[in-house]
Amino acid sequence: MKLYSGDLSPYSAKVRMQIYAKAISDIDIELPPGFLTGEFHKTSPLARIPVLDLGGDVIPESEVISEYLEELYPQTPMLGSTPRETAQIRTVSRIADIYLMNNMFMLGGQTRQSTRDAAVVALLSGQVIRGLKALEHYIGEDGFAVSGRLTMADCTLVPALFLIENVLPTVGVENPIPHTPKVAAYWTAIQQNEHAAKVLVELHRGLVERRELIAKMAAKAKAKAEAQAQA
Repeated sequence: MKLYSGDLSPYSAKVRMQIYAKAISDIDIELPPGFLTGEFHKTSPLARIPVLDLGGDVIPESEVISEYLEELYPQTPMLGSTPRETAQIRTVSRIADIYLMNNMFMLGGQTRQSTRDAAVVALLSGQVIRGLKALEHYIGEDGFAVSGRLTMADCTLVPALFLIENVLPTVGVENPIPHTPKVAAYWTAIQQNEHAAKVLVELHRGLVERRELIAKMAAKAKAKAEAQAQA
């Protein structure tokens, strides 16, 4: 099996953390073929990562992949031992996915100040803050999101909180995590977990690469504009 992934993809990071935590050794993690050229849609019609390739039979969408892996590798369970516990885990994971990660993902297009839409930033960041306030109610107080152990909720929360901390300030919005004490305490604690730490190294590496690429593109565009002005 192959997981088509990218360092900075938060949805891919969610699945990678699950793979690390469950010690799954027979999944190769690779960059998707033809992702930057638009050819990836031939592998997966959605053309989004992550994608789990079962040898030509592909599964898209991080949540679907996570559920599949949970059933395929029941060792080190990351859902609950009861339906109610599983519901609690999925609730926190859902908040992280929809209210945090999804809005942060869309905010990524607002980092350039010259093209930033203040109304879009206000709307999306407001949803993030709303999600954090809800999370403050549900989050565990023992270093894990739910159940006192690593679960799928943590796998979703780690990349979501990473994006909030590192991307939100770049669109002119103060990092709201410190204003939610329970979430802030959780964020400090979970970063010490070995599987979370491994994913965070990858996310930081991807962020550095993305910023370097943006800087190169900006320098190239500036040089081109200057050359045209002098012509």
